[in-house]
Amino acid sequence: MIGIGVRVADNNHDDTAFDAREEDGMKSLVDHLAQYAAYHRDRRNIASHFIGIPLIVIAVAVLLSRPGIEAAGLWLSPAAAVALAATLFYLRLDLRYGVVMAILLLLALWLGAIFAQASTAAWLGLGLGGFVVGWIIQFVGHYYEGRKPAFFDDLVGLIIGPLFVVAEASFMLGMRAEVRRQVEERAGPTCIRVRQPAA
Repeated sequence: MIGIGVRVADNNHDDTAFDAREEDGMKSLVDHLAQYAAYHRDRRNIASHFIGIPLIVIAVAVLLSRPGIEAAGLWLSPAAAVALAATLFYLRLDLRYGVVMAILLLLALWLGAIFAQASTAAWLGLGLGGFVVGWIIQFVGHYYEGRKPAFFDDLVGLIIGPLFVVAEASFMLGMRAEVRRQVEERAGPTCIRVRQPAA
């Protein structure tokens, strides 16, 4: 049986808190963001994700855009299937973030389709190069964090990462204050961690 999410609103908070029904066993938006945020409290690590994650998402879209066929002006490929599944997941968690993620994934698919139709060298160069550089940037951020990436403990972190970047951007813009409050209650505020010198 599929549960139905309930939006909760009152006069003191915005209506951003989303409560996924327990019957379907799916975590809520805040559950996912807080779990991911627990691995990402250092501001330098968060900043690295603003570069690394988009590079990785675009690289994956490029690599999965082959093989593909053009039908009715659309490039149909494994990347489109993955983006559709991810979009449905994001929309299930939160309508507003889901719409933003859908737009961003469409942009990645568009870039992927362009490079999929290029030479094999350009396709692989951008795809593999972006993937490797994106992960290097991620691991530099986790050096500052002093903690391994979230997906080492839970592979769902791979799909939550892009959503986390969008959520953090919205928090920086002063949006979704209730979601930010709930995430920080669970994961703690952001900071700059001071690494202890080796003894």
